Amino acid sequence: MEQLMIPEGYKSQLNLHDTQIGIKTVKDFFQQSLAQRLNLLRVSAPLFVTPDSGLNDNLNGVERPVSFGIKEQGDAPAEIVHSLAKWKRYALKKYGFSHGEGLYTDMSAIRRDEDTDNIHSIYVDQWDWEKIITKEERNEETLKEVVRTVYKSLKKTEKYMAIQYDYIEEILPKEIFFITSQELEDMYPDCVPKEREYNIAKLKGAVFIMQIGGILASGEKHDGRAPDYDDWSLNGDIIVYYPVLDIALELSSMGIRVDEDALQKQLEIAGCPDRAEMPFQKAIMNQELPYTIGGGIGQSRICMFYLRKAHIGEVQASLWPESVMQKARDNDIDLL
Repeated sequence: MEQLMIPEGYKSQLNLHDTQIGIKTVKDFFQQSLAQRLNLLRVSAPLFVTPDSGLNDNLNGVERPVSFGIKEQGDAPAEIVHSLAKWKRYALKKYGFSHGEGLYTDMSAIRRDEDTDNIHSIYVDQWDWEKIITKEERNEETLKEVVRTVYKSLKKTEKYMAIQYDYIEEILPKEIFFITSQELEDMYPDCVPKEREYNIAKLKGAVFIMQIGGILASGEKHDGRAPDYDDWSLNGDIIVYYPVLDIALELSSMGIRVDEDALQKQLEIAGCPDRAEMPFQKAIMNQELPYTIGGGIGQSRICMFYLRKAHIGEVQASLWPESVMQKARDNDIDLL
C-alpha cells in the first residue's frame, strides 16, 4: 500500500470534534462487551520493561525496541514494550487470577521500524487481554470458541455503531470463517501471503487464519511470530474485509500460549534455545506460570473500521512524513 491511499470520492462523515466522540463511543462499548463475554478484569500494565527480563515481545525478531537509560539506576537500560504478550501471563499469576478468569489492559507501544501507510503507524494502541485455561483446554476447539466470542463482540459493536450513526451500515458477516495458513496457501498457491489474506477476506467478509509462525509447504512462513508466547499450532489472526480501502484489515492477533513442550520446540526452530534461560521463559519451562489464551485487539484499527475512516491517523495522534500530511490536507483528510 502507498504511504497514503485516497479512496475515490472519500470524505469523512465526522469532523474532528465528532470523531473524538465517535472514538470514545467505540472504545467504551467494545471493551465493556469484550470484558463481560470473556470474564476479564481491567488492570494496570507497564509501558517499559528491562531487556534481561525476557518480557518484551520480540515480534518478528528484527524490530528495534525504543530504549533508554534510567538515571537513578546507574543508567540501567529499559525498553518500551512492543506488546504485553508475555507480561500478561506473568501478571495473571502475580495478581492471583483463577481458571476461567482473565485480565485486559490498555497497551501503548512505539514501533520505530514500522512501515507506515493508511493502517500502520509507529504508535500502537491495543487492548491486550489474557485468561487462564487448563492444559486440557489447549486445543483447537478452545481456540475457535474464544475466537467466536471475540467476534460476537465485534459484531455487537458494529450493530451498536450502526444505530448511533446513520451513515454506518453493518458489513460484517454473521459468522467468522476458519482456515489454516497452509489451507490458504493451497487455495492460492501463486499468491504472496498478503494477497491470500485479501482474497479470503473479500470472499468471506471475516476470517480467522490459524497456525501462523511455522514454515509452510512452500518453505515460507505466512507471517512471523515470536517463538516464546503463541503456540504456532494454536494461534491466528482475525481479519475482515474493509471496503473503504478495499483491503484485508487485521483487527486482532491471538492464540493459546506456549506450554513447556511447545516453547522448547519453537525456540529450537527459531535458533534461540538459549532464551529458555531468561526469567520468563524459564518460568514456563518449570511450569510455574498458568496455561493461558490471549491476544491483542487494535484500538485505532477498530475505531477506524467502525467510523469508516480512510487513514489510521484520523483516529490516533502519531507522526507522519510531511509528504503524507500535505497529501492529506490536499484531500481534506484531517490527521490528528
